[in-house]
Amino acid sequence: MRLTFFKTFTLLLVGLFLMASCTETPELESKTITYQFNNGQLVPTAPYSGYHNSNLSATMTISELESGMTSITVALMNTMDGETYPMHAHDAADASTTPNGTPYNESPNGDIFATVIVGNGGTATITEETAIEYDELVNNYEGFFVVHDPLQAVNTADITTYLIVSSFAKDQTITAFDSETFNYDFNTGQIVEAFAYEGTHDTNLSSLIRVDELADGRSRVTVVHNNTMNGMTYATHAHDMADPATTPNGTPYNETPNGDVFAGAILGNGGSIGIARISDMSFAEITTSYDGFFVVHDPLQDIDTTDPTTYLILGVFAR
Repeated sequence: MRLTFFKTFTLLLVGLFLMASCTETPELESKTITYQFNNGQLVPTAPYSGYHNSNLSATMTISELESGMTSITVALMNTMDGETYPMHAHDAADASTTPNGTPYNESPNGDIFATVIVGNGGTATITEETAIEYDELVNNYEGFFVVHDPLQAVNTADITTYLIVSSFAKDQTITAFDSETFNYDFNTGQIVEAFAYEGTHDTNLSSLIRVDELADGRSRVTVVHNNTMNGMTYATHAHDMADPATTPNGTPYNETPNGDVFAGAILGNGGSIGIARISDMSFAEITTSYDGFFVVHDPLQDIDTTDPTTYLILGVFAR
């Protein structure tokens, strides 16, 4: 009798253990995706065009929750302190059916993801939850992840204003792009002593040129001026080097700017401000082959490309 009871009790324990094992909660799934800056990987004709630093990147972590919902955590790296970054999911769409020919619906899908991150000068993170199931989001949802430029008005029809744009919650192909920044001090005669600036503009103005390689072989040339005068327009040009014996006024450069490299007007804001231009020249051509000068004209004087003493900044372009 005792042996029978012991066997029965043992079998009952084994059965309960097996039942418990069968009802264990399955492990929740999670994945992390890395997103690069928009250098034209998705749309080669529409790389980012603005003066935000191109070292910004993002990670997105998709996590399955016990509630059946899904959490989406986005971390932005190399943010600008105090700037607000709108971030959206946009449903994929046939470009022939959208108002502006975009391959997505221009209205964000807030049921998936729509929020903002305030930059802190480093890595800023935010987490949102969605009722979409994990498997549905990572395997079936067709859409785009967009990070808007805080330095421009939000324009969901203009991909060139997107810092990041790529497929939402899908693994990304990471591509290496060259990027280099060149810094310039005020013109005190570094190129030629006799060319030192003569004028009344504050000498604390400085500039930088950033050249970024793009996916289609072109390059983005960004110029940023620091300590600008509010409301004053800074004409900024690339000038090809030349033999002074061949130029009308004996200048060591062609007096006509080279807009194929960079030419633009930057409106001062009392601090730092910039613009970007997309050049058909490659990164290597601009940074190693092109021989030219970087010129920032004085907004307090008439533009005179024959008189370097009117130049706030004069240096070798992208060197």
